Amino acid sequence: MPTSPSTTPPGKQPNHLKPGDEAMAGTPGTGEDLCEDCGGSGIRKDGTECPTCEGTGKVIRGIGGG
Repeated sequence: MPTSPSTTPPGKQPNHLKPGDEAMAGTPGTGEDLCEDCGGSGIRKDGTECPTCEGTGKVIRGIGGG
């Protein structure tokens, strides 16, 4: 049975970039988005933790346009 995805406690930002992140959390011009590889669940179809978001279901992406 897959475990629930790990989450970052409220108010605490991860101190590293996950493979799917484009920037550190809190970087101006970025925002949180659902991980495209796991659909935001943090778990891949085979039941393992998603390596792109490290099981959080979220990644940091650039927002806006240029």
